[in-house]
Amino acid sequence: MRQATVRTLTWEGTLQRVWDFPALEAEGRPGATIVMVHGFRGDHHGLLRLVEELPRHRILLPDLPGFGQGGELPGTHDVATYARFIGDTARILAREPRVLLGHSFGSIVAAEAAALAPDLAGTLVLVNPISAPALEGPSRVASRVAEAYYVAADRLPERTGRALLANPVIVRGMSAFMAKTRDRTLRRWIHGQHHAYFSAFASRRVVLEAFRASISGTVRDRARELGMPVLLIAAEQDDIGSVQSQRELAALVPDATLAVLADVGHLVHYEKPREAALLIEDFLERVRV
Repeated sequence: MRQATVRTLTWEGTLQRVWDFPALEAEGRPGATIVMVHGFRGDHHGLLRLVEELPRHRILLPDLPGFGQGGELPGTHDVATYARFIGDTARILAREPRVLLGHSFGSIVAAEAAALAPDLAGTLVLVNPISAPALEGPSRVASRVAEAYYVAADRLPERTGRALLANPVIVRGMSAFMAKTRDRTLRRWIHGQHHAYFSAFASRRVVLEAFRASISGTVRDRARELGMPVLLIAAEQDDIGSVQSQRELAALVPDATLAVLADVGHLVHYEKPREAALLIEDFLERVRV
């Protein structure tokens, strides 16, 4: 297990946490610094398997504000705010070359950060990118149901609302929906990860605001503005972003490489971290980062 230095940053009057994994010694060219952005309701734990598979790179892995050990912000927890946080974190802690990587909701945040500040990262990697609007197409009904769940949790009394958000049956249902592996041991581990970390949030307000941000935008919103090389790692069985929508997204990005992993869904970072890491290493080698 790679050891990290946990760094504390003061950002907009709040305390934020960043896990700083130094690169391990390796032959050949030293790796880049990769700034990773986790998905909705997760924290840094969700990307640790991917960290382990990229040993020659320094990894900066923050908890997004309001999740994990990240402090709750006085303002709104939306894509623009998270993008500013990621940009400031990267500039404070890392020198170039920088690679920006986002998973799921983190892909929207990473794309926003990269588009707003073209000098922030020379390369962008998006894992299970959000490629289609949640409120359009076949997922719109499920998205509205989920929104009603988060609104209800926000409006209920504090103790009852938190209990609803952390309800183990609901969390297990979310986990089971996303997990595609047939490996029972891996499935149990995935469910355990979601049970342990999916309810690590600062307040119900944070969860509702972040959820609304997650369903209101996609990577497509900034796709044409991404001037750097972009690797899209999609999944054949991803219920949140179909392969066709990923191809359409790739067509919008000026310099995109699309890779589709078979037999996996929205949890590439849990189910196929090694395969994803090999794609990332090959891509970074080709673009000479």
